[in-house]
Amino acid sequence: MERAEGSSTELAKAIRPIDGKSVHQICSGQVVLSLSTAVKELVENSVDASATSIKAMFAEMEILGQFNLGFIITKLKEDLFLVDQHAADEKYNFEMLRQHTVLQAQRLITPQALNLTAVNEAILIENLEIFRKNGFDFVIDEDAPVTKRAKLISLPTSKNWTFGPQDVDELIFMLSDSPGVMCRPSRVRQMFASRACRKSVMIGTALNISEMKKLVTHMGEMEHPWNCPHGRPTMRHIANLDVISQS
Repeated sequence: MERAEGSSTELAKAIRPIDGKSVHQICSGQVVLSLSTAVKELVENSVDASATSIKAMFAEMEILGQFNLGFIITKLKEDLFLVDQHAADEKYNFEMLRQHTVLQAQRLITPQALNLTAVNEAILIENLEIFRKNGFDFVIDEDAPVTKRAKLISLPTSKNWTFGPQDVDELIFMLSDSPGVMCRPSRVRQMFASRACRKSVMIGTALNISEMKKLVTHMGEMEHPWNCPHGRPTMRHIANLDVISQS
């Protein structure tokens, strides 16, 4: 395991009191807490209220090293965490794509009529900019009858991915629940997840301390950093050193 410079003494002090029985408990999972419980306890037990934000907690984490070329071992006060380097980087790259990508649009040969209700048509017209950021564009004929005013003229284009009116319907449904909020249809999210996976640091890649710190800091910049786009947990709480030393 690669260790952070200047951390050897502190790490040795932390490990010295742990006996063989405690090590077995850690390895067998007997003292592993769920992430939500661990974070909740860390927040509730924090003395400095300003340091209880997610961003602050990740910024304060000390990098102890890399395990098995796939996991970053971090320490926050007396708590040890294991960060999945690929899952964490994948989630960050996914969020950057989701928030900032404007998909390229391919114009249709002829405008395509849509089968919309009056309510759904109104939602579409009120959120045209969100549709355009997702690669969909429409021509709006204000003189046409209600439900017939919008016609599809462009679809998002990407290698190996095809989109159609069903994605428009899904986006309308999402916007009906969250008007004006930047939404992404599920197929666009799947495409971003695939892109994020390919561009992220892989399991088996050796990382130096600054690279590990960057990945951990990025986690604090996300609203929901706990799972990658495919659902895999990005980190686990291993143990509290005080609890281990007392057991």
